[in-house]
Amino acid sequence: MEASDREQYLEALLAAPRPGTDKVLAFYDQRVGRICTDGRLLFVPLDDHLCHRGDGLFESICCRGRRVFALPAHLARLREGAAALAITPPCPWEELRERILDVARAGGRDHCDVRVFLSRGPGGFGISPAECPAAGLYIVALASHLPTEEYYRKGLTAFTSAIPPKQEYLARIKNTNYLPNVFMAAEAREKGMDVAVTFDEEGRMGEAAIANIGIVDAEGRLRSPEIRRILPGTTLLAALRLAAERMPVLEGPIHRDEIAHAREMLLFTSATLCVAVTHFDGRAVGEGENRGRPGPVALWLKDALLEHMLATGTPY
Repeated sequence: MEASDREQYLEALLAAPRPGTDKVLAFYDQRVGRICTDGRLLFVPLDDHLCHRGDGLFESICCRGRRVFALPAHLARLREGAAALAITPPCPWEELRERILDVARAGGRDHCDVRVFLSRGPGGFGISPAECPAAGLYIVALASHLPTEEYYRKGLTAFTSAIPPKQEYLARIKNTNYLPNVFMAAEAREKGMDVAVTFDEEGRMGEAAIANIGIVDAEGRLRSPEIRRILPGTTLLAALRLAAERMPVLEGPIHRDEIAHAREMLLFTSATLCVAVTHFDGRAVGEGENRGRPGPVALWLKDALLEHMLATGTPY
């Protein structure tokens, strides 16, 4: 095969298949310094350590009603991760915040998802961060579909994952090395179920592939695993604050055996807020008329979180 010149290559590149570009509403690349609305031009350099080493961070942010949910919390977590990985953003943090709002606005939708990637940056194919003279910053607005009421009324099925929880020093960093999470998603698909949940060697609950998990225990307390051992999800943290106004809230170890006696099992994500897990390891969760069905806390928190996120969200 003969080598192409610049124009020939660019023409072939733009004609190449790009599944998913129809979901890209707008994106920003710090190196270029512009926002683009043509998803075919969304590229990341292969020598960015984000690609071949997983050396980078990301945030998944939900936007509804032209408001960015929990933006200060997402930025705070990104800053903590950047400090842990010693990545210095290529622009001031306030400018990064404004670029997120700019990209969401350029997407032109009332509802969308935003992904923020802060990478080690391009510079080589080795492992040393010293190869990369400057960090990379990529922001993408994606088309999204709001969850339906039927989705919440049905709830989710979950099971014990064969994948162990992440080590504590990695669990709290939302880094782009998500291979264990990919394995968990594959597990769920193979089993025909919705959610895989990790447990450590002592049977203590971790988290799902892209979500936090909690329970309403037999005493009516909303409980989550120890935050130091899991990713501190922005939706989970908001849910714990809201729930504390009307019920006991407890952060600490949750053993797998406790699920059998729990009143409810809950899943928290930015996109779906709070969803009931109605069956775990093939058994219905809950008691009485709510057994195997979404319970009152799940249904209340779903609405309470939406109201809270809309009231406190950052407008764009």
